[in-house]
Amino acid sequence: MPDALQNPYQALPQRAYWRPAVADVGALGLTELWTPKFRILPKDRIVTAGSCFAQHIGRALAARGYDWVNVEPAPPFLSAEDARRFNYGIFSFRTGNIYTPRMLRQWLELAFETRDLPDEVWQQEGRFFDPLRPVIEPDGFASEAELRAARSTTLDAIRWAITGADVFVFTLGLTESWSHAETGLEYVLCPGTVPGCAFDPEKHVFRNSGFRPLLREMQAAIKLMRAKNPSLKILLTVSPVPLTATASAKHVLVATTYSKSVLRALAGQLEAEVKGVDYFPSYEIITHPVFRGMFYGPNMRSVAPQGVDCVMQHFFADQARVFGPVKARHRRKAAVPAATDPEDVTCEEELLGAFST
Repeated sequence: MPDALQNPYQALPQRAYWRPAVADVGALGLTELWTPKFRILPKDRIVTAGSCFAQHIGRALAARGYDWVNVEPAPPFLSAEDARRFNYGIFSFRTGNIYTPRMLRQWLELAFETRDLPDEVWQQEGRFFDPLRPVIEPDGFASEAELRAARSTTLDAIRWAITGADVFVFTLGLTESWSHAETGLEYVLCPGTVPGCAFDPEKHVFRNSGFRPLLREMQAAIKLMRAKNPSLKILLTVSPVPLTATASAKHVLVATTYSKSVLRALAGQLEAEVKGVDYFPSYEIITHPVFRGMFYGPNMRSVAPQGVDCVMQHFFADQARVFGPVKARHRRKAAVPAATDPEDVTCEEELLGAFST
């Protein structure tokens, strides 16, 4: 009869030990970084939203033949370049970036009519800008009616996407946000940094949220989605893209570490506690010191295509390791051509860089 275990560490797999799992194999030899909770098949309807890194995931899935859902496609008369300029095919619906859990909850509440539509509309030189997504139309809308009609189309798309999806991939991006002091409406960018609205310190409030309020917001968002689609599987990631700028009074490097640490802890807590919610470690693959920054562009912020490739190789390899290989599907052209330039992602927050001196 074999001897009893003397301690729990004797039965652990090799991936639990740093030397054999990391030091001996090196950055490009890492395996088993993810043990997925649920299988994701090419036939599954996959919806992506969130911070800018979610764009890479959507493109990669579509290129591999997975059913990435584009619920709000560009009008057929737009070229691919113009479609991207007008923010079509970036995410599964035309919200632009959704950086925070509170903003995700806000869009869901508007879509499912548990929150009143905002009255606030921004104007400049006869053009109209949606405070929820002020850069969605580069030159603004021609009228307030056109703005509201376009927003209504997007809210319809969100409803269709969430109720019909099998998997919702959400990339957490920021803890910092700006909102209206009276209405509580959260903006994607600080007023005054984009056309249409002057900054007013009496009306516009900065918030750098901590773990507990963000957890409540994300729990509420998940509850709302599951009320409409009880079988929805949710895959969380954290954006590895550093902050462009911070209003926290901290150094931007320190502010970035705080923001990403809180979001990573949030994703881990939800993965551990909520059935059907998983976390995929794209953040660690790009940012961990073992990779020595090799996957960043020269600005040390943009993720290079090689980094995206490495992330998705781990994604597909670990799905196959846990659930078995899937039948290869014909690779199809993505709704928006895949980026070859690391700067070729739509990220509203990058506009803040213009204000550095």
